Amino acid sequence: MGILDTLKGALLGQSPDEMDFDRVIQESRDEYAKTNGYFWSVKISALPTYKNEVSTWSDKKRIDFIIDCVGNISAYNEKNKSWSTGESGYQKNAIRESYVAQLFKSKLIMDDDDLERLITSFSKNKHKDWADISVWPIASLLNQVDQQTKAQVPSPEMIATLHELRTEVQKMGDHKEKEKLKLTDKIDSILFKSTGQEGDVKPTLFLGEDDFSAYANHAIEALPAPEKKIWYQLIIKAQKATGSKPSKKYLDETKVLFKELGTDKFKAVVNDWFVFIIALKEKLQEHTSGYAGNTYTYTTSELISAINLDPIKGFVWMCSHFHDTRTIHTIADLAERSYRKIPGKGPAAAAVGNACLFTLYSSRGLDGIGQLSRLKLRIKQSSTQDIIEKYLLAAASEQGVSLHEIEDLAVDDHDLAEGKKEMLFDEYKAILEITGVGKSEMKWFKPDGAEQKAVPVFVKEKYAARLKKLKDTQKQVDQTTSAQRDRIDRMLRSDRRWTMENFTRLYLEHGLMSFLARKIIWVFEHQGLSQSAIYIGDQWVNNNDELIVPHESAEISLWHPAVQSVAEIKKWRSFLVDHKIQQPLKQAFREVYLLTDAEANTKSYSNRMAAHVLKQHQFNMLAKTRGWKYSLLGAFDNGINNQSAEVKLNEYGLRAEYWINELNADGATNDTGIWNYITTDQVRFIKQENNETVDLIDVPPIPFSEVLRDVDLFVGVASVGNDPTWQDSGGVPAYRDYWTSYSFGDLSETAKNRKDILAGLVPRLKINKIAEVVDKFLVVKGKLRTYKIHIGSTNILMEPNDQYLCIVPDRSKKDHTENLFIPFEGDAGLSIILSKAFLLADDDKITDTTITSQINRK
Repeated sequence: MGILDTLKGALLGQSPDEMDFDRVIQESRDEYAKTNGYFWSVKISALPTYKNEVSTWSDKKRIDFIIDCVGNISAYNEKNKSWSTGESGYQKNAIRESYVAQLFKSKLIMDDDDLERLITSFSKNKHKDWADISVWPIASLLNQVDQQTKAQVPSPEMIATLHELRTEVQKMGDHKEKEKLKLTDKIDSILFKSTGQEGDVKPTLFLGEDDFSAYANHAIEALPAPEKKIWYQLIIKAQKATGSKPSKKYLDETKVLFKELGTDKFKAVVNDWFVFIIALKEKLQEHTSGYAGNTYTYTTSELISAINLDPIKGFVWMCSHFHDTRTIHTIADLAERSYRKIPGKGPAAAAVGNACLFTLYSSRGLDGIGQLSRLKLRIKQSSTQDIIEKYLLAAASEQGVSLHEIEDLAVDDHDLAEGKKEMLFDEYKAILEITGVGKSEMKWFKPDGAEQKAVPVFVKEKYAARLKKLKDTQKQVDQTTSAQRDRIDRMLRSDRRWTMENFTRLYLEHGLMSFLARKIIWVFEHQGLSQSAIYIGDQWVNNNDELIVPHESAEISLWHPAVQSVAEIKKWRSFLVDHKIQQPLKQAFREVYLLTDAEANTKSYSNRMAAHVLKQHQFNMLAKTRGWKYSLLGAFDNGINNQSAEVKLNEYGLRAEYWINELNADGATNDTGIWNYITTDQVRFIKQENNETVDLIDVPPIPFSEVLRDVDLFVGVASVGNDPTWQDSGGVPAYRDYWTSYSFGDLSETAKNRKDILAGLVPRLKINKIAEVVDKFLVVKGKLRTYKIHIGSTNILMEPNDQYLCIVPDRSKKDHTENLFIPFEGDAGLSIILSKAFLLADDDKITDTTITSQINRK
């Protein structure tokens, strides 16, 4: 520094060090500006001035430099309420901020006076008018102090300074609750070193102010002292569970701790915690925040407080060491709960859910993979679907099999044999039996073989744990049959093939899958000969009631009506009805969508499902249920008013797109800016390898039919034309004509299928003398009026003037299809039509005034 610089500094009231600091800032700014135009997240460690000069300074000088930077940052922000990124003062300020952050990343030895000066500087200098002490690198400062106090007990002066810092931290606003709790806990950990004895562990509990903390902390505090000490150590470890996956060191160290506690004890406690979280409901929390001298109050809906998410995630990771049924299923249920959406926020605890997926993948054996396969069908978020698929592909690669094969291998049979499981309780017997998709029953039998209606009292008293395990198994069986039905249904859009050996082992003789497989039609191909059959009475039968014996080298696939003749389809439908076989999914009665002349003419796209008005949220849910990817359109999308829902057809190298547009109308968004309604456009097929559009005539019949079937489902369920209240409640005025035309227009393929079922079903109903299928309607002659129930939309017109009758379905009322034979499961529209038909058959007994006022209006 020259004599002129010294004189200049003296005139400005600067010390030599302050002048030196200004020079360093200026030189660093100039160095950075040579290669960067934007002063944002400046990497100080790469600058020559830092490497050659600042990094060599003594600890005292670096601390003085930090304090100088903090004072100058605060002064600049106080003076400049607005700034330009190209202005020199702003750029030097950015350099100072980066220096403060960088210097705390390197080792700093502080004495008591240094610590007090730093904290005083942070406390009195505000980064912004609204800011609190947390804008400065307090966590980094505490890490430095923590390292220093590992070898020596904090002095009384340091303790006093840390208490002052703790007081400042407590002033942080509610919106920084997680950071405040973390900093407070860090300070308390350092202070504990001054009071604890050697070998002591700081009592550490869950920090969040939520129901889970109260529940878990109470349980820990009730434990004997030696066990509490281990739990404190486990929580300390779990609090550091950041990142997407645990390190090997983390898993090894926590394993040592829980083994010291006792693995069974550990599992019992964490499973109990997880079950508690699964049953939790979100709670509204009120927060206050200050800005520019004003205080603001707002509410959030939370399942778990943010500060508890990492520790819970950490305990989930620890469970990757286990593979017992209870833990695996609890982790899977916790994943499902964690991804359940909170309105306006998103998944309740995505970080915990992601940890659950890792643990299921990492657990020994294939039970965890089986749960991942189930969750793939249950969880709708696209990002989560990608994570699950990544884990499934990794597991498949490890086993040397395909994705489909790993899912086959991972299906749990729950110790069932041909859909049944028996358990003895002394001389009493319990039989758990699958009765339908997602349905099972448990029966009890006395020693003499007579059935007993209720669980024997002695079983509840003497075998409570075994009884609970059996009930848990029943719940798991119901979940698995539902998931596997959906998985097989998805297979109908692919080209799955099995060898006879694998098919027999994984389906036909599998304790659970056999219940589904034996009600499905399969195709056996060998040496150019193809036969279709279903399994009845321990033998294969074709639709002519003839026994067949498949060759042991046959290749097996799912029978699909899209590649069958009309005669063949009718024969299988008649066969199922004659034998009263209810298929777990629509197969023989599946809707078929073949290429039309209009589609052949348009060549590359189909307009068959265009120009419909759908409820966007309902469409989104349906699309994701069927394995499509779609992102909600919102009024905030900066002019983006269209996109597509997409589904991959990997076996065919294709991707299908269903084009969607926003319905932009006044008041047509919800509170979060998402459009309530969308309109539909083309369906296209794209090659995955080069994104080229494929001519429809070149798309194989099965994927073409399945994609159009999905799209018809989206329209058939999510169309506003299905909502009996939409027109009366206002809807979108410009689209009321659409509601009328859809509600009572031509039948879709799904509705045509429903019409065929009704034609055979109505003659067997007690209302058969006053009900008949006529054209697009089920016509019911009540005592007061005659009603026409549209077979597609389920909406109703009343004769003689086709007056509209609005009846909102009551889902709590009896399902009139419950005791009727229908050759497939899962048509909600059919149930609604029959419920309305039975209600209107006795229209003189209706007491609901919202209905009678319409009927009596002539």
